[in-house]
Amino acid sequence: MNSIDLSVFFIYIVGISIFGGSFFKKDRTPESYTLGDSAIPGWVVTMSIFATFVSSISYLALPGNSFLSNWNAFAFSLSLPIASFISVRFFVPLYRKINSPSAYTFMEQRFGPWARIYVSLCYLLTQLMRIGTILYLLALTLNAIAGWDIATVIIFTGLVVGIYSMMGGISAVLWTDAIQGIILILGAVVCVGFIMFSMPEGPGQIFNIAINNEKFGLGSFGFSLAEPTFWVVLVYGVFINLQNYGIDQNYVQRYMTSKSDKEAKRSALIGGLMYVPISALFLFIGTSLFAYYNSVAELPMDLQDVNKSDRVFPYFIVNVLPKGMTGLLIASIFAAGMSTISTSFNSSATVFLTDYYSKYFKKTASDKERIRVLYFSTAAISLLGITIGIAMINVKSALDAWWKLASIFSGGMLGLFLLGIISKHKNAGGAMVGVVAGLAVIMWLSLSNIFLGKDAIGNSFHSYLTIVFGTITIFLVGFLVSLVGNRNT
Repeated sequence: MNSIDLSVFFIYIVGISIFGGSFFKKDRTPESYTLGDSAIPGWVVTMSIFATFVSSISYLALPGNSFLSNWNAFAFSLSLPIASFISVRFFVPLYRKINSPSAYTFMEQRFGPWARIYVSLCYLLTQLMRIGTILYLLALTLNAIAGWDIATVIIFTGLVVGIYSMMGGISAVLWTDAIQGIILILGAVVCVGFIMFSMPEGPGQIFNIAINNEKFGLGSFGFSLAEPTFWVVLVYGVFINLQNYGIDQNYVQRYMTSKSDKEAKRSALIGGLMYVPISALFLFIGTSLFAYYNSVAELPMDLQDVNKSDRVFPYFIVNVLPKGMTGLLIASIFAAGMSTISTSFNSSATVFLTDYYSKYFKKTASDKERIRVLYFSTAAISLLGITIGIAMINVKSALDAWWKLASIFSGGMLGLFLLGIISKHKNAGGAMVGVVAGLAVIMWLSLSNIFLGKDAIGNSFHSYLTIVFGTITIFLVGFLVSLVGNRNT
């Protein structure tokens, strides 16, 4: 990285930190820290929802995916309108009516304290892994681009985001998310424009090469359950995005910061739908890179390995983009990651205060005491996330295992929420049986190949279907057991 790129990058880092820290207030209340006094402008909430959804993983993985194969991943994006409409119709009004900073208050109202503890604990565990993973991947990217030490980047990024998240509360998180969302979109648009006008025969050459190599395909439209067909990815997307927009504290907390029910619904809908064209933009970057490296330049031999497709975009950023533009793209990647991390910091601290401290440690705590708990928990979560990120440097194989465990947690959460919303039977025992059955199915699908080998029945289904089958099992078993139990009483 040259001095111009470094200047652009550090101007972004310093600017976003100062901007986030400017929301600090000495007389802050827990409500303003977690909900922004429900007075955040609608467009800011909308951009924050969008930026939270787009992590640095998407920024790098989608171009790598379309460069290597086709637009099969776009089927996931096409599921967003379905999930967004369901969330706006059922979930947003529910949370606005309950009027709690925590998404998991509803679980206690439906099934008792055990359900609230279960889902909130699952949430906290997955957020810690999410923070560590994104910090690690951000550092890995910057190490590949600039050669900077991975551990140093993890510590620096985690502390910077942790400090402004802690100082400014949810207001700082939402406003910086909005700015970061604009930056990441701008970076992607600039990159696409540069590639298009670098083609020897003009922008149309990208489409000719892509069409001749079937790069715009959405995957197989067959009905195999063992392959990532269009239908498998679409169904997987519906369930994952229902989980995101329907039960994830990161999103639910944003619904509560809106000024009115109408604004909350609008932000949830538009914030979700924005990802559809932007994901298409990311995928088009990968397609454009394929055309570029088949007409203008040739990739180095070490990047022609199919397992290294995710590294093509970073290589292009460093070696092809003009000075200054490289710094902008790196800032865009960091914007995508930092917006997701800051959200996890604030929402996790909110869950700890609302679902644990205020319920089980000190129910009559003053505002000052609760603010101190929010500050302390934000700091603790950032340090734990940094520690997990550093641990991933030497234990890289743990990444896949942890994501499998994350699917176990998330599958159980979504099934229990759907049971609570759809079923009219208030039977805690039935819900418990459903969760146990669902988790057994998820663990069987996720881990059977480890213990039973390639011939395991679980290998007949693609891993994307794990959360689908697990969620359906929890709902159906929980519903039927509750129905039978109520008839016998």
